[in-house]
Amino acid sequence: MTEPLLDIRNLSVTFRTEDGLVRAVDGVSATLQQGETLGIVGESGSGKSVTMMTVMRLITDPNATFEGEVYYKGVDLLALPQDQIRSIRGAGISMIFQDPMTSLNPVYKVGWQIAEQIREHEKISKQGARARAIELLTSVGIPNAAERVDNYPHEFSGGMRQRVMIAMAISCNPDVLIADEPTTALDVTIQAQILKLIRKLKSDYGTAVVLITHDMGVVADMADRIAVMYAGRIVEQGTQRELFYDPQHPYTWGLLGSIARLDRPRPRRLAAIPGQPPSLMRLPAGCAFAERCAYRFDACETQQPQLLDRLGTGHLDACLLSEQRKHAIRTRTVEPELVEETP
Repeated sequence: MTEPLLDIRNLSVTFRTEDGLVRAVDGVSATLQQGETLGIVGESGSGKSVTMMTVMRLITDPNATFEGEVYYKGVDLLALPQDQIRSIRGAGISMIFQDPMTSLNPVYKVGWQIAEQIREHEKISKQGARARAIELLTSVGIPNAAERVDNYPHEFSGGMRQRVMIAMAISCNPDVLIADEPTTALDVTIQAQILKLIRKLKSDYGTAVVLITHDMGVVADMADRIAVMYAGRIVEQGTQRELFYDPQHPYTWGLLGSIARLDRPRPRRLAAIPGQPPSLMRLPAGCAFAERCAYRFDACETQQPQLLDRLGTGHLDACLLSEQRKHAIRTRTVEPELVEETP
């Protein structure tokens, strides 16, 4: 296998607060190959966005501490000075931020904001950058782009603002596109259009994509590989098929069990994961998921499970349950009891 385009090695991010240290990301490792889509899923607060914001070097809080390495084309991004990072950010690695309503500067026209990024990374005239901005807006489905290029963000709907964000993110043909919950707060029709657009960009330009979401349906449709995060750690990682057809971690079972399946009889009740994620300031000594797990045993309270390839297939999980025990309980967890169909 060729060297990964993006290689995250044992990344940890800690924030110093008045109440104590917050371990937002704890030993995350992942790789991304050229043209691949990596889905990162998990509940809010699991560390998904912080991980990728760190990759982009966008966390500048003086109370933040970083450990580990992030290699992009063999260069450690965490060791680079800010001027070199700015040359990579936007051109090599770009990001679609989570909230299109607040990510655009409200006092500048959208065309100017796109053209500014282009001129930052390329030697091009103002007129040339403006023409490119119009082309990009057209490519992402903005109607009458030649006229809308001079509109302000408040003159666009939420879905259109997300398209503007995508146009800005791809303006310099980046190698890696990080999409941080790109369909949040959008209706299902616009969600489908945005995902179709990202898939087209990947096909047209060979861009590698990191898709951050809490929606398992989105990653099932988009991702080649999936990493499941919980309490700042990756608890399971594998191919799309492995995660959906042979999940190994109880947290993944809970996520899958909470999804309504249209291809099966209606369940009496969707499975729900009890409780709340633990405080990142007071993580338990053992498994972080233990208090919410129905299958925990004594070792889970004291022993922190490591992310290992227990099946020998490259499918990683961090659970102390034996393979026999997992096999015995997984089916009824992912496929809860069904309601008898009425005639």
